[in-house]
Formats: sequence, structure tokens, C-alpha cells
Amino acid sequence: MPFSPPSSQTRAAPGLLHRVAQSVEEVSSRPWRKSRSGTISKSWTCTSPQGWMRCTRGGFRAECEAAAGWSLTYSRAGLAVWVQLLEPDKSLHRIKCQMECKDVAAETLYDVLHDIEYRKKWDTNVIETFDIGKLTVNADVGYYAWKCPKPLKNRDVITLRSWLPMGTDYIIMNYSVKHPKYPPRKDMVRAVSILTGYWIQGKGATNCALTYLAQVDPKGSLPKWVVNKSSQFLAPKAMKKMYKACLKYPDWKQKHNPHFKPWLFPEQSTLPAVALSELSIQHADSLEHIDESALSETKDDRGEASDEDSVN
Repeated sequence: MPFSPPSSQTRAAPGLLHRVAQSVEEVSSRPWRKSRSGTISKSWTCTSPQGWMRCTRGGFRAECEAAAGWSLTYSRAGLAVWVQLLEPDKSLHRIKCQMECKDVAAETLYDVLHDIEYRKKWDTNVIETFDIGKLTVNADVGYYAWKCPKPLKNRDVITLRSWLPMGTDYIIMNYSVKHPKYPPRKDMVRAVSILTGYWIQGKGATNCALTYLAQVDPKGSLPKWVVNKSSQFLAPKAMKKMYKACLKYPDWKQKHNPHFKPWLFPEQSTLPAVALSELSIQHADSLEHIDESALSETKDDRGEASDEDSVN
């Protein structure tokens, strides 16, 4: 699960972020477009990383703020979770989490969501995660595998991610792609991120608010208890853990390569370049469908990975 003005290094990157910010309104009205082969186009369309960010940014923020169609499942101490069922008889749904982050600067939360080494310290759901390569100064491709509630099979995903600082706000968004070197694994179910994103809103120098919105196809028929457990227990727990990780991040980062932040300073990136021609849209119907609808809930993992886990 992820706002001061961009650094001078970020602003100096080849006009990309400036062009994105300048043309959101003009592009947001365009229809989605992809090639017949499904390959991502290099043009400024909604299927290129920059065009996709431009097309979806306005709609993403509007959906983050929308109330219609969402059912509140959790609300406590500045943290709320909503669910929107898209197919009542299936597993496809959207989840939205909003959290007030006191004593956490927007740029700190932005760093935490980007810092893959730190994620391995605080994200107890992660099985494996790594960056595959970069497309531009603000777009990359990565792999993420995570634990699912027992007895479900664990899931993984390959995503194209793009990010954009916007004054005191930040947006990070991703969707699933196929990469020829990372086909579905036999020990995982390959899920599909239809659209997942974080909207960080700066609330002064030392506070911020986070909205997390996700529509992920788990590629399987899941029992109803999974959605209930995810929205009422797992999502709030994950958000609380992220918040606590943010509080500890400045001290941790001072001891772990403090000046290395390639998401802010693209010249620091050592990732290999990935050509758009290597990628294609990951369509859910091209993946194996796993029927887990008859599985019964086991004792949950409340005893594992407590929210009080320390980050060293």
C-alpha cells in the first residue's frame, strides 16, 4: 500500500513533470487507447506511462474524494476504510483507505512509499519485492509478491508505476503489465492491478493525509470472508503499520544511505532502462482463474507481525 515542491534535481529532469502538470486537463478527456497487439504505445496516450498518469490523475483524485457507491467498513481514530463491490457474485472490488498522519511530513510519507529497502523492514506482508527497470525519470517497472490470508494462495504482480510531485501533494499510481523475463510463477497466483494509487496531501510542515485506492483482480473466486477480513482488519492494520513506519523513517534513513533517493534525484538511479516495446498490458482474462471460493477461514494472523514491530 502509498509533498513539498519537487527538488531542483527533479524539476531539472527533461521537462517531463512540467509537461505532465501543464496538460492534465487537455488529455483527461481523451479515450483510452492501445495498439492492436496490446503493446504500450510510446506516444502521449493513456497507455504510455506519462500519458496514463495524465489521463488518470484527475479521475483518481475525484474518486478518492467521492462518497457515492462506497460502503464504510471501518472508521476509528483518523483512519477510515470503504469498499465498493463491482461484481457481487465474484471477487472484484475496490477498496479505499484514508488516514490522517500526524507528525509525518508529506515528503516523509512519499519517501517511505518509494524506499524499497525500508519496505522490506516494515511491510510484513511482503514476500519478495524488487525493481526491474526504469522507463523515465518518474516511471519504473517492479515486482511485488505478498502473503494472503490463510489458506489462500499467495499473490504476486508486475506493475508499471508512475509518480508525480504536485506542490504540497504527491501521487503514485500503478497498473499491471507483462514483462517477458517475469512470467507467472508456479508457486504464486498472478494478480492484476487494474488501478492502484496513493494520494498524499500536505497539511502543513509536519502533517499530511493519505488516501489509498486500489482495484485489484486477485484472479480467483474468493470466499466472501476475504473481502470482509481485508476491509475490516487487514487494511486498517496495514495502514497503521505504515504510519508507524513513517514515524521511524527519518532516524532509520540517517543510518542507511541517507542521501540515496533516486525517486527524487533520478541521476542516482542504477536501474537498467526498460523499453516500452518490452511491455504489454496484463489482461486479467489471459491468466489462470483459481477457484478458492469454498475455502474456510482459519485463525487469523493477529499474533504474527504485531503493529508494534520495531524497524531497525
